Amino acid sequence: MTMPANARGESAVATLHPAYFALVMATGILSIASQLLGFRTLAVGLLVLNVVAFATLWILNVLRVARYPDRVMADLRDHGRSVGFFTMVAGTCVLGSQALVVAGAWQAAAWLWAAGIVLWAGITYGVFALLTVKPDKPSLAAGINGGWLVAVVAAQSVSGLGSQLAAGFGDRAPQILFFSLALWLGGGMLYIWIISLIFYRYTFFALSPSDLAPPYWINMGAVAISTLAGALLVMAAPQSPVVAELRPFVKGLTLMFWATATWWIPMLVILGGWRHVYSHFPFRYDPSYWGMVFPLGMYTVCTLRLTQIIDVPFLLIVPRVFVFVALAAWLVVMTGLVHHLIGPRRS
Repeated sequence: MTMPANARGESAVATLHPAYFALVMATGILSIASQLLGFRTLAVGLLVLNVVAFATLWILNVLRVARYPDRVMADLRDHGRSVGFFTMVAGTCVLGSQALVVAGAWQAAAWLWAAGIVLWAGITYGVFALLTVKPDKPSLAAGINGGWLVAVVAAQSVSGLGSQLAAGFGDRAPQILFFSLALWLGGGMLYIWIISLIFYRYTFFALSPSDLAPPYWINMGAVAISTLAGALLVMAAPQSPVVAELRPFVKGLTLMFWATATWWIPMLVILGGWRHVYSHFPFRYDPSYWGMVFPLGMYTVCTLRLTQIIDVPFLLIVPRVFVFVALAAWLVVMTGLVHHLIGPRRS
């Protein structure tokens, strides 16, 4: 029996995944990539769509907190779903970067950055504190996944937007950039901690096709956004004596992040082939697939920005090709979302 529309709506709010802001992250970074590569109309269209998506998701999340607080608290205590809340931080700051790069809206971007800082602090220490003190915990194999690296993405999104906004703060730019530098370095250290556990889980525990969910692409996306945040710091270095002094170090670490992101791509393609081709794991829409689209768009933008801080013009072929791969992935997942929303549901 088909569910009534109002029942479907209530069910959608109740079961809304905390990681749904990855849709905003993916759409925002593709808009930025389009703007930087000269596809202005597409960039603006994606900005408008992303504002609607961002507002809609916040409305749904507020309704969820009001009507289903027990479900929200259960998500916050769940090792698998709690890290999805970090997409709220990243989505907010990616939209801020999108507003700045595509629309030149500095003030709107600054407010989104401020909101991103508050969200980052609350979610980072709230989620990790809850997961630390909870008495019953899953095994490493059951509890860790690529989605944990969204914590890194959140920190680096705040850092990157701060670097882009710094000039607009005038005399306060050095303080803004020091904060962005500290957050960038902290995010890089967090990546090392988490990816060590993920790599250990990969190689020393049995891995089934169902375990290899799309968020594992954040293995690459987290270092891609670290590359972007590092490149933006280098570009803003003249406004900060501290960052200017550390510029060679920041450049080197940024290149290391890019090399790490590049290393992950063939590995993730191979594992995806093993999952879907060799093991015949079916494709079906899941919000976690936005966690695969975002890294593809981020790799496009971070490589383009990397060519602006080091003399590697031959790498420009990467964003010129990768942007179409990312757009194709976005279209496939968006089609799945539309079908998921309008398709018949049965009780």
